[in-house]
Amino acid sequence: MSDATIVYVHGNGNKVRRELLKSRWDRALFGADLGPASRMAYWAALRYAEPLPDDGGADPSEGGARNERELPVAGLPETPEEFVERTLGEVRSSAGPATGPATETAAGSAAGRRAGEPAGETRLARWLARMTYAAQTLDRGEDGGPAPAPGEGQRVLPLPLFLRSPVFKSLLRHTYEDVHAYFFGGFGEAMRETVRAQLAAAGGGPLVVVGHSLGTIIAYEVLREERRRDVDLFVTVGSPLGITEIQDLLVRPPAVPACVKAWCNASDLRDLVALDHWLRAEYPPPARVTDHLVRNDSANHHGISEYLASAPVQSQVRAVFGRLAGAPAG
Repeated sequence: MSDATIVYVHGNGNKVRRELLKSRWDRALFGADLGPASRMAYWAALRYAEPLPDDGGADPSEGGARNERELPVAGLPETPEEFVERTLGEVRSSAGPATGPATETAAGSAAGRRAGEPAGETRLARWLARMTYAAQTLDRGEDGGPAPAPGEGQRVLPLPLFLRSPVFKSLLRHTYEDVHAYFFGGFGEAMRETVRAQLAAAGGGPLVVVGHSLGTIIAYEVLREERRRDVDLFVTVGSPLGITEIQDLLVRPPAVPACVKAWCNASDLRDLVALDHWLRAEYPPPARVTDHLVRNDSANHHGISEYLASAPVQSQVRAVFGRLAGAPAG
């Protein structure tokens, strides 16, 4: 068994308990539970009172069919604009007083306020709108095939899927809510501390850090401040780090963290959270970054298991870990 350690940083939305989540990521990536060789930076407990049940399947942010069935569907169709306004209103009304500094980044400072709203929140609102319109465009494209025969899956309403799709709406809402909490809800420092703790507990051998979705932002910001040890490989999947609205909120200008030897970024063109799939040109030096387009066929094209099973991710992680007992051939 290799003496390497892999630290995972999960994405938005509630999760199953820490050890079960870690084991699922292990099995998706290596085909076996790695035991103490892998660690999960589990920040979901900061935002959600109870974890998802063990048999609950994937959470809505990862395209779980069970959650798609459980989510309510409105009786009347909702336009993308109505969805954006409703989501923004729900987030603002439920946020309440921040548990930490009102703004945790330079970009969200008082100098950027307009009409009492931090400029950073306006940036996130633009990102939410872009995700929503991308979802509508994606659905129209995926609906572009030949019409089904009568009785074979025809829809009751001739409307784009997004206007009635719980799984896409859930992805967008969970993503926006937790990213808002990270940057503006006072949760950012506590979320970063979960990553610092797992890095500090990692062994002294080769180190891999894997982040998904919002977890890529949290991991990135921690690694930008890391000075104690090198990270052999940083893996980001389904990451919004390429989005201008997100880059504007980062504490430090975009760059490969000094501690990171190599950065592997993977995304699906249909992943609404990623939107911009190319980090190499945005995070210098480009020689240390590789961008990969992969196929993620989860319900919302953002699922973590599908990303971890992709060839670029598996090949680069296993190059650091070497052959592991019980792991299938890459």
